[in-house]
Amino acid sequence: MSIGINSQDSSVLHVTEQLLIFIISLVANLFSALSGGGAGLIQLPALIFLGLPFGIALATHKVATIALGIGATARHLKDNKIERDFALVMIIAGLPGVVLGASFILQVPDHIAKTALGLLTMGLGIYSFFSPELGQSYQVKNRHAKGYLIGGLVLFLIGILNGSLTSGTGLFVTIWLIRWYGFDYKLGVAYTLVFVGLFWNASGAVTLGLLGDIHWLWIPALLLGSAIGGYIGAHLSIVKGNKVIKRSFEVVTLLIGLKLVLG
Repeated sequence: MSIGINSQDSSVLHVTEQLLIFIISLVANLFSALSGGGAGLIQLPALIFLGLPFGIALATHKVATIALGIGATARHLKDNKIERDFALVMIIAGLPGVVLGASFILQVPDHIAKTALGLLTMGLGIYSFFSPELGQSYQVKNRHAKGYLIGGLVLFLIGILNGSLTSGTGLFVTIWLIRWYGFDYKLGVAYTLVFVGLFWNASGAVTLGLLGDIHWLWIPALLLGSAIGGYIGAHLSIVKGNKVIKRSFEVVTLLIGLKLVLG
């Protein structure tokens, strides 16, 4: 299936179009790696605005975000320790939700999916704006059977969102790791990028690829932008923090959310 910008034939893309897609991917994934989620807040709406139907844009975006996980993981593993037991909780709890959400979203009409995406996007921006001091220190919390059970259930629900609407679900994971398990912001971002960026997004991409269509002509530029943006964003989050980018992130979420809702 061939889908082009403004519904035109896109069998041959111009260099300028590939460059535009690369820049969109680079910026979106830099923001995501720096803030702990949000690549879909920029990249997915951009693909929709460029002419892809929601389902195809979502599947294409999912494939591209795997490179975000690879790029960010390459940087974060140098500075953060991953706990094996906790890693298993994120994988076992999240992956079934991702597959379920990805299977469901392709049955939702485009306009409903776009409106839901816009509302969720704005909600994330508002929540972030009123939570200026998230994850400033590390505190061990809820590391017992009941804590892991409740935490895993919430991760399962976030996984459904990740597989379906996908907008900013990495940020939901980061905030949940901070609120429930006591992670500081940098460690929460690291876990999100490693396990959501790689494992969750890979399972979502496979599910959507099997059930729907992927716009393969844009994948190389998206993958390159995702990998580079992911590495740079992860590096900045480690060495400089994220106060300025957090404010920019909030503005972007509100603007994109309004655009999707209002059309």
